[in-house]
Amino acid sequence: MSTELHGTPVADKIRSGIVEKMAMCRMKGVEPMIAIVRVGDRPDDVAYEIQVRRSCEKIGFSYKVFAFPEDITQARFEVEFSIINADPTIHGILLFRPLPARLDEAYLTSLVDPEKDIDCMNPENLSRLFVGREDAFPPCTSEAVVEILKYYKVPLEGANAVVVNRSMVLGKPLALLLLKENATVTICHSRTKDLPKITREADIVVSGVGKARYFDKTCFSEKNTIIDVGINFIDGKMTGDVDPNAAEVAAAVTPVPGGVGSVTSTILLRHAVDSAWRKANG
Repeated sequence: MSTELHGTPVADKIRSGIVEKMAMCRMKGVEPMIAIVRVGDRPDDVAYEIQVRRSCEKIGFSYKVFAFPEDITQARFEVEFSIINADPTIHGILLFRPLPARLDEAYLTSLVDPEKDIDCMNPENLSRLFVGREDAFPPCTSEAVVEILKYYKVPLEGANAVVVNRSMVLGKPLALLLLKENATVTICHSRTKDLPKITREADIVVSGVGKARYFDKTCFSEKNTIIDVGINFIDGKMTGDVDPNAAEVAAAVTPVPGGVGSVTSTILLRHAVDSAWRKANG
């Protein structure tokens, strides 16, 4: 049986630093605040929102939830979002994506104030990340993957890491973060040929396909450390991209729930408190 890489101890370690910096911000008269912006009721968005709210409530981090109907117009959403964006009491904005097809997601994400862009939505922050600037906030899920690997002392330098996702939300930025740690990165996707052969030969496999139990144990080997980023639902119960039977084969795997999610939401707060600290210091 494989080792389970639980997210709770990783999140707890990150959370202690957040609490310290929150106190420092308050001493300077700044109350860190995060805005959670959701359009519609996608189950994975709602699940992540609940996780973020719990993370906030656990340490007394202030937050506001802005939930809009799925049929909101582009014009109306732009007005509402501009108000949130301009609010000086808000230091971090989480906008759930993908947005409904009627909304121009590329344009809306470009409107996010780069200093409040705690999940790397604005192309300016993506550019900062690409060139390796330290003031960039990487996408929280991508950073969570790296934090989990580091916490459990999974070797990264020289490791063969396979990322099954090519989005700007996860796969591409994660590849940059892993490259920074001197891993050798392969990005795979739905058109990749003989994907199980590639995953079996990897040291690290990160799955973000968004299909419940897409990978079974035949896709893995005893050398794999699996980070399952998938959030899917079967009969109302959350499950990942990786079938539980993979635990019979792989060296280590993150559970779903209980793995990446709690770390992701905690990193979101770390970014928000860092943004508030920048404001507190002018």
